Amino acid sequence: MMVESISATSVLRHSPVLGLHQCKDVGGKKKAVGFVRIPQNDFLCRKLVCCSSLRGVGVGRPLRRILVKAQAMGLAKEAYSYQDEERLPRNFNHGSDSGVDRKPSLWPPENRADNAALQNPLLRQERMGCGWLGAIFEWEGVLIEENPDLEKQAWLILSQEEGKSPPPTFVTRRIEGMKNEQAISEVLCWAREPSQLRRMATRKEEIYQSLQGGIYRFRPGSQEFVDVLIHYKIPIALVSTRPRKTLENAIGAIGIEGVFSVIVTAEDVYRGKPDPEMFMYAAQLLQFLPERCIVFGNSNQTVEAAHDARMKCVAVASKHPVYELGAADLVVKRLDELSVVDLKNLADIDSPEFGEPELEMEFEEEADLSSSTSVATDDDFW
Repeated sequence: MMVESISATSVLRHSPVLGLHQCKDVGGKKKAVGFVRIPQNDFLCRKLVCCSSLRGVGVGRPLRRILVKAQAMGLAKEAYSYQDEERLPRNFNHGSDSGVDRKPSLWPPENRADNAALQNPLLRQERMGCGWLGAIFEWEGVLIEENPDLEKQAWLILSQEEGKSPPPTFVTRRIEGMKNEQAISEVLCWAREPSQLRRMATRKEEIYQSLQGGIYRFRPGSQEFVDVLIHYKIPIALVSTRPRKTLENAIGAIGIEGVFSVIVTAEDVYRGKPDPEMFMYAAQLLQFLPERCIVFGNSNQTVEAAHDARMKCVAVASKHPVYELGAADLVVKRLDELSVVDLKNLADIDSPEFGEPELEMEFEEEADLSSSTSVATDDDFW
């Protein structure tokens, strides 16, 4: 007899369960099999080869349908299951065949919150709590003052130099947060050749820097909030679509070298906002899961990108009013309005890096005809 289908297999190291099967004998006739359970073992979610030693266990009446709802959070840890290979029994009655790579992957990262070397259980519990998080900041309009008119003027000057029609206001709002190459090729449609894109993007950045004048100032409350994060040893990442050299010069101008654990610039990504690539890459460099990162931005493009990356977002109302940033998880006018408790509440989530959820079995049977008949009789009576 050959089993046609396996109804459900646990992905969290539970015994595989076979239920509601139809088997064929040699003559081709179908026979119903009620319930079969594979013997308990350290099953690692591999391809299962069943042999004749499995025995069926009959049930009172066949189940109509079995739906197994199992969250696949444990799949991320399966890449590390090669470490448990020696624990598998050598004399089991079924074989396991794996077609995946036995080497651990680089993503998602290991759980950085727990540290078994800590001797203080309370400190270890605190690190396992919602306070273990990473902060990802945008540069202009969040940490330092920003003049949105300079960006528009830079695009207008570039359009005049290239002999292009000046972009209208709604277009300049649309390309906010994009890389220069991305905006020129996809929105403005001024060029397609990579050499032309690089030339225009470089020229536009030169125009902006000449208009900006190299003067940088902290926004009110930003420096104080960064000092609080440093005090609590919260890793900080900085993301921007500016060139790395420009960003490093700006960081040196205001004297905050060494504050950021990670810096992501235009050279590190292919696309800017609203694509979440910048934030995802920053989370990888921080070695944090996206759910454990909080993004600080000042536009709806940032909110959209952060949510697409499964991150929480705090919007700073620097160039947009508060009511336009309602999609963010928190909206503030100054960063010093926030506290570490607010960040902990944002990061207080059910993360796949902690624990293994229990399997939930749901049995659905067809409604009894007698009950529906009785209801119909009652309706006729009334």
